[in-house]
Amino acid sequence: MTIREAISATGLPPMLIERARIVDPSRGLDAVGSVIIENGVIRAAGPEVLNQGHPEAAEIVDGTGLVCIPGLVDGRVFVGEPGAEHRETLATASAAAAAGGVTTMVTMPNTDPVIDDPALVDFLRRRASATSRVKVAPMAALTRGAEGKEMTEIGLLSEAGAVAFTDGKAAIANAALMRRALIYARDFEALIVNHVEEPTLASGVMNAGERASRLGLTGVPREAETIMLDRDLRLVAATKGRYHAAQISCADAVEAMRGARERGLDVSCGVSIAHLTLNEIDIGTYRSFLKMSPPLRSEEDRVAMVQALADGLIDWVVSSHDPQDSEMKRHPFAEAADGAVGLETLLPAALRLVHGGEVGLSALIRALSTAPARRLGLNAGTLSAGASADLVLLDIDEPWVLDRAKLASRSKNTPFEDARFTGRVLRTLVAGRTVYRYGRG
Repeated sequence: MTIREAISATGLPPMLIERARIVDPSRGLDAVGSVIIENGVIRAAGPEVLNQGHPEAAEIVDGTGLVCIPGLVDGRVFVGEPGAEHRETLATASAAAAAGGVTTMVTMPNTDPVIDDPALVDFLRRRASATSRVKVAPMAALTRGAEGKEMTEIGLLSEAGAVAFTDGKAAIANAALMRRALIYARDFEALIVNHVEEPTLASGVMNAGERASRLGLTGVPREAETIMLDRDLRLVAATKGRYHAAQISCADAVEAMRGARERGLDVSCGVSIAHLTLNEIDIGTYRSFLKMSPPLRSEEDRVAMVQALADGLIDWVVSSHDPQDSEMKRHPFAEAADGAVGLETLLPAALRLVHGGEVGLSALIRALSTAPARRLGLNAGTLSAGASADLVLLDIDEPWVLDRAKLASRSKNTPFEDARFTGRVLRTLVAGRTVYRYGRG
């Protein structure tokens, strides 16, 4: 089922999800209740709906013992289409997303060609409408070809449907260009997103430190991140622009973001699920599936990321889904491509933090769904009456083991191979239609 079919909800029977634990951070709600869906829209959701009957001919879903949450909004997804369909297509990425409870993929512009023209944004949206199971919200390139030299037409790209502007994997190294972009984007209320790694310092392959020395690998110091982030935050203060740091990974970056918030800057930041649940020790004996940018940091940095998430300082938790085929990953660690797939494992890996008592479920869902939807202006991330019925039913306590071969993604470069998880998506709905059901695909 494609997103076009899901949104075309005419003729869908109503649905009543009864007696589920409803977690909706947009309303501060965490209580047992029911959800009524009609014509692809949530009509009511909460404890007040219990025992109130149901629409005629409604499908009745027993939610006893299950958790109902807004569909996840994954704010950093790389796909191969167009140009590298052998690694991933919108269809295969969306199948993985649906299985992982992701109902909106925010895609990066690093394709071939780069999404830097209104016609390409329109192509991507049309292609997604025809082939994707879930909603696709494209970010467009901030510079032509994502080369960091010439700014793209932010106004025209916004009109075409771009939800934010970034060069994806490439940092904007030119400070003057970043300043101009923040000023220009401000007039369109557009969000500028930057990969915060200073390129001349980020030439290593793992976190700088004792572990890198023991493995004989070149390190990426934390300063590569903090120098770029500090520069960007100063430019935001000067321009009053809207800014998002795509991924932070170290304690010093948390403190920089805290200071910016205290000064009232319009800034936000994200962190990948890998950086919340793994550290540099997990690389073990050169496991190339754990080679990422930014690199996995120390356990102290991981704990700082988790605490910042619990405190509400980190806004988005993302999969940073980056499919790479075996030819790109089956190399010596230093020569392997960066990146890991993550759409399907985003939620179950994140639930480790809940089961470990490190983060509350509502705070987690806020960062996985509600906050990115609000920041990007999407009709998502909420179970409020009138919202699109994008939601997930999950069994938060079901144990299972990841089999890499069964991932829906076309590429299998997961850092969670054979990982033990607790919490499984049972059903995913987009605009009221079921796009994934456990055991049925």
